[in-house]
Formats: sequence, C-alpha cells, structure tokens
Amino acid sequence: MNTTIDTLVIFVFSAFVMGIGLLFARTGRNLKSFFAGGEAVPWFIGGLSLFMSFFSAGTFVAWGSIAYRYGWVAITIQWTMCLGGLITGLYLAPRWKATGALTAAEFIKERLGSTVQKSFIYIFMLVSLFIKGSVLYPVAKLVSVSLGFPLVPSTVVLGLFMIAYTAVGGLWAVMVTDILQFVILTAAVVIILPLATKAAGGLEAFTQKAPDGFFEPLNGEYTLEFVLAFALYHICYIGGNWTFVQRYTSVDSPVSARKVAFLFAGLYLISPIIWMLPPMLYQVINPGLQGLDTENAYLMVCRLVLPSGLMGLMLTGMYFSTSASANTTLNVVSAVFTNDIYKGLLNPNASDRKLMNVARASSWLFGVGMIIIALLVPAAGGIVEVVLSIGAITGGPLLAPPIWALFSKRLTGRATGWITGVSLVVNLTGKIILPLLAGFKLTRGQEMMLGVTLPLLLLLGYEVWAAWKGRTESEEYGQYLAARKQKKADQMLESEEEKEQVHQQNRFGLRVIAFALVFTALLLFILSWLTTAGTGLVAGIAVVILLLAYIPWRAAKQLRTAHQALKINS
Repeated sequence: MNTTIDTLVIFVFSAFVMGIGLLFARTGRNLKSFFAGGEAVPWFIGGLSLFMSFFSAGTFVAWGSIAYRYGWVAITIQWTMCLGGLITGLYLAPRWKATGALTAAEFIKERLGSTVQKSFIYIFMLVSLFIKGSVLYPVAKLVSVSLGFPLVPSTVVLGLFMIAYTAVGGLWAVMVTDILQFVILTAAVVIILPLATKAAGGLEAFTQKAPDGFFEPLNGEYTLEFVLAFALYHICYIGGNWTFVQRYTSVDSPVSARKVAFLFAGLYLISPIIWMLPPMLYQVINPGLQGLDTENAYLMVCRLVLPSGLMGLMLTGMYFSTSASANTTLNVVSAVFTNDIYKGLLNPNASDRKLMNVARASSWLFGVGMIIIALLVPAAGGIVEVVLSIGAITGGPLLAPPIWALFSKRLTGRATGWITGVSLVVNLTGKIILPLLAGFKLTRGQEMMLGVTLPLLLLLGYEVWAAWKGRTESEEYGQYLAARKQKKADQMLESEEEKEQVHQQNRFGLRVIAFALVFTALLLFILSWLTTAGTGLVAGIAVVILLLAYIPWRAAKQLRTAHQALKINS
C-alpha cells in the first residue's frame, strides 16, 4: 500500500470540507439560521443528514467486531434502527415539528418546566461528550494504524479539524458535509465488497467455511432479549435524542419531518448488509483475531484488498462519517448551551451577534472535551463496552420522558424528575455497584432491557395513577399550550427580510452540495486512473455521482423559481 497517495487523498478531501465550512461562515445570521437552517431545510437533505449523523467509524469498529465474531446478528441488531426510524416517522417526528421548538431542550422547558430542563441539559451534555468522544477514538486508531501516525496526535488533529468547520458554518455546513460523507462512504463500501468477496474465495466458499451459527439472526450474548430491548431503545433514541430531534424541527412541516425519518429507516434497511459483509468475509480469510483486535477486522480487510488511493478514500469516509456524527452532536450541544443556558438563564437580552460568538466558542469548548474522552476510551474497555453501557444506563431515563410528554397531558415536571432519577440510580446500581460489591453482573440483554423498560413502566404507572386521581391535565401542560400559541403569533410577525435570507441560505446550500458531488466525482475519476484494482467500478461510481449532482442543482433552481413566483403573487 502506497501511504503517500492515501495520505494525499485524505488531506485533499479534508481541505475541501474545511472550505465548505468557510463558505457557510456568513450564512448564520442568528440562532434560527445557525442551528435550524431557518426551519426550511429540504426533507431529503435532513433525512440523509440524520442517517449520516447516526453512525460513525464506530459502526465499522464496534459492529464490525460483532460481525467478525458472531456474523449475521450484527445486521439483526442494526435493523432495530430501521424499526426505530419507522416508528419515529409514524408517530414522533411530526409531533416534534408541531411543538414549534428550536431544540428538544426548549420543548422540555415549555412542557415540563425549567428545573427539569436544567437537569436534563447537564446530563445530556455529559452523555453526549462521552458517546461522541468514544467514536472519535476508533477513527483516529484507523488512521494511525493505516498510515503509521502516532495515535494521540492523530486523535488531537482529527478532533480539532472536526470542531473547526462546525464552529464556523453551523447546521448547513454540517448537513452539506453529511451528504458528501454519505457519497464518499457509500462509494468506498461498494468498492470493497466485491474485492473482499473475491479474497474470501467467492460466496460459496464463504458460506461453507463460516463458523457454525454465523448466519443465524441471533448469536452469542446477543440474544432475543437483547435485540428486543435494543429495538425499544432505538425507538426512544431515534425518536427522542436531541441531536436527531433537530433534524425533525429544521424542516418546513410535520409531513416533511415524517419523510426525514422514513428516509432514514429505508437506508437502514439496506446499508447494514453492505457494511457488515466485509468483516464477516474476513472471518473466513483470517479467523485468528481475538479480544480488542477484532475491532480492527474492517480495517484489516480494507488493507488486504484495497489498492493505494482507495484505502485513503475508505479512511476518509470512515473519518468523515465519524465527524458527521460528532459534528451534529457538537452543533446541538452548542445550540442547547447557547439557546437554553446562555440566552435562557444568563443573558436573555443578548444580541444575535453576541449569541453567534457564544455558539462558536461553545462548539470549541465541547469539542475539546470530546478529544479528551477519546483518548481515554482504551482504558474503559474499548468502544463496544463504552457505547452499549452508556446507552443502557442513560438512554431510557433521558429519552423516554420527553417522548411521553409529546402525547401526555398529565405528566408533570416533578414526576419526570423522580422517574428519571430513580431509573438512573437503578441502572447505575445494576451496571457498576452490584458487580463491585456483590459480584453479580447483568447480561448484555438484561442490562439493556432494564435500562429501557424501567422508565417506560414508571411513566405508565404514573399515567394510570394520575387518571385514577381524576387529573385530566397538569398545570405545566396548560402553560405549554399558552407558550406554543404565543410562539405561533411571533412566527407570523417574521420579517420578509428574514424569510429572504433563509431562502438564499437554503438555495446556496443546495448549490454547494451539487458542487461537492462534482468535485467527488472528479477525484474518483483520477483515482480510477491510479488504482490497480477495481478501475472500472471506481469509474462507474464516479459517473453515478456526477449524475446525482444534478438533483440538488435542479432543486436549487426550482426553489428559486418558486420563490420568485411567490414574490410576484404577493
């Protein structure tokens, strides 16, 4: 492998992505445009961005490790994400859009009170830093091992770059690069799959040499109990995670919010099969990996079959899929801090200029925290242990109550606080205290089931108790309705200048996406001339990407035409 060519590919794409962030530096005029795209982001852009925001290099490292060890069950687990997207599209995404809130934290404050909001904000920011810090580690490890760079400097440099264009460009910069990352990663994975199949001796040899139970839907510690619990968890996670809620609130209507979730679900029906087959194939090629080395299965199959240039493309896709996920979280955490802590609690009368400065500064602050946590992941037992444990402990207690509040008129802030607190204490006891003091450890399935079902049962219990007491709605619900009515009135007063700026920003974003796709296609054409394997496949993918560039370009033209017609009629 020629690391010079691979390194050059990574640096060229990195410089291009940073340039995109700088292009959007002047489009964020206020919090609404910086964090929510003016609430007029096209639904297909929001859906692809949601998809890219959901996974990272951790997908290839964590789930790739499970695919290598246990086989098809890694795909079964990820199909629970498809189910979560479907349920979200049917019931949750439209509800989030209908709230009129800029962030999930804003809804929590209006519906459940400022005390609950403050508690959730602090826990959410801490949990987000740990989760996204943990997924920065594997991509730094991939780049370090592949190109021979030291791990710690790789983590720091990649992390700083990841922060930079989020702090500069806001939500549209994140979403445009999300689309670019989706194209790059899809191209890289489509290229690697036939090459890995050939290295394994073909599909027939693969099925014959695979271990017993390798193609069973359930295997090892990943039992039916775990999968069912994980499905419930992902309904809560996709439907209530603050990062993803931003995708539902940044489009123009509840119908568009539903389409965002449905597009995510459709992509997660197909993509896990394409992603997980290469590490499964590597089990046949090299069955000797043990322990944390199984986290390198995807990287090893890439190094085995990808020629120079295409390895750099794969690493670029893995890195930017991670940065897409982490950048979205940075954008939302920064939005929560700026909108709900700084503006809501510290400086309610801050100007738009002041708020934008705080937004960018907080992106850097939280980004540095992610880098520090990424450096600590190996000491915590690896990414699989970190991500699944954090999800089991905090997912249900943090995500279930706000989702419940979307439908319930009876739920109060005080009840939410107790339900969340009790659930967190019980989950932490089962995960940490019992193993230390009593030597008792829950299985992976029991841990996940407890974490998800306990808060749901407590919420249901409270709902039944409140109905028995004859309570039709809480005081907080009445206040929420009044706040939503006032917000709708304020939106009616939105200036024509503001609407014009939002239109220009969205049209500009679509044109940048088209340009980015053309650039990617040209780079792939160049790589097809340099590569020693898969030349025709690479060139063919480049042609497809070039044709796809017409879609956002045409959408930008249609948006301009529709806007001009609206101005004439008005």
